[in-house]
Amino acid sequence: MVRVRPFAAVRPPKNLVTEVAAPPYDVINSEEAKAMAGEKSLLHITKPEIDFDPILPDHDQKVYDRAVVNFKDWQGRGWLVQDEKPCYYVYAQTMDGRTQYGLVLCANTDDYTSGVIKKHELTRKDKEDDRMIHVRIQNANIEPVFFAYKDDDELNEIIAKASAEAPEYDFIDENNFGHKFWPITCQKTIDRITEIFTTRIDAFYVADGHHRTAAAARVGAEKREQNPHHTGDEEYNYFMAVCFPKSQLKIIDYNRVVKDLNGLSKEAFLAALAEDFDVKEEGAEIYHPTHLHNFSMYLDGRWYSLEAKAGRYNDADPIGVLDVTILSNLVLDRILGIKDLRTDKRIDFVGGIRGLGELSRRVDSGEMKVAFALYPVSMDQLINIADSGNIMPPKTTWFEPKLRSGLAIHKLG
Repeated sequence: MVRVRPFAAVRPPKNLVTEVAAPPYDVINSEEAKAMAGEKSLLHITKPEIDFDPILPDHDQKVYDRAVVNFKDWQGRGWLVQDEKPCYYVYAQTMDGRTQYGLVLCANTDDYTSGVIKKHELTRKDKEDDRMIHVRIQNANIEPVFFAYKDDDELNEIIAKASAEAPEYDFIDENNFGHKFWPITCQKTIDRITEIFTTRIDAFYVADGHHRTAAAARVGAEKREQNPHHTGDEEYNYFMAVCFPKSQLKIIDYNRVVKDLNGLSKEAFLAALAEDFDVKEEGAEIYHPTHLHNFSMYLDGRWYSLEAKAGRYNDADPIGVLDVTILSNLVLDRILGIKDLRTDKRIDFVGGIRGLGELSRRVDSGEMKVAFALYPVSMDQLINIADSGNIMPPKTTWFEPKLRSGLAIHKLG
């Protein structure tokens, strides 16, 4: 079972939340962050390279030093204030009329090491190292990770009751997504939440934040080695997460654009596709994939439906049956010669939040030659893969809306 605990969050006063709260560090670039950040924005802490003119590389030591200075300054000015007692928090996000309710809590670093917190993606050491530095220098989890768990009726009831009250925070962000936030201060309720997780919830599933999760676990191990009086109860053994019941989460598509046809003419490329797919031209209007193993392709001003032929994939293989695997094996690798999705510069990835119009735009501009849209992975597929110890191909899942940073921060000591 998972181990969780409440924590005394560092967070903005109610009247400042819209000025402090910000998008996650990894969904906007430095130039976008600089243009967006107001005086009190958390971006000055999560992306402090924007405080320099010109903008410095984010790995520059001056950038790390500025992050520490800014975090202390925000607390000194009262823009971030620590709660008086450890709490759990309910965080609700609304997008396109759909609301998901998560619990903000602290998860245990050992649960990640032991596999109770389950991952579905590989991490890159350079990204882990960068996130580890930020946790270490701040002695805090500035931004949460995003977990899923299997539904529990009693937890759902507790969250529903808490969220029926007037929220502490209630605002709409620049993407027109709604955010609401409620502290749970009743000690009896706090104790019951802890008991339910530690006796009934057998796993957390990393939905978004694999690098931050790995970095938090590494910092915890590092601090343990440095503490000769380590007990396991220290705050550094825990890190901040927002955890949602899986029934409320929706994965959206994560699409691909490719720079060239690997030396093939359009006709030769279509003929090669026809060996493994039923190819049907759909015209100039955007075509969306309608089911698993059905793909949308944009090429030379036209949309196509690609239906993977039977026998070209293995339904019994949790990885082989994924559409990202089918596309990678039968198109990107076999026809286009793209062997490594992590390193090949001929391919790029486009989150479905941008819409399929972004795919046609990038092809029509001449930047890319062909685009592919995929039917989204389901939460059940993600959990089955994580439970089996398998790893999804890169850029398989896209969760939206993203967690807003700055609503809660967890200090490690």
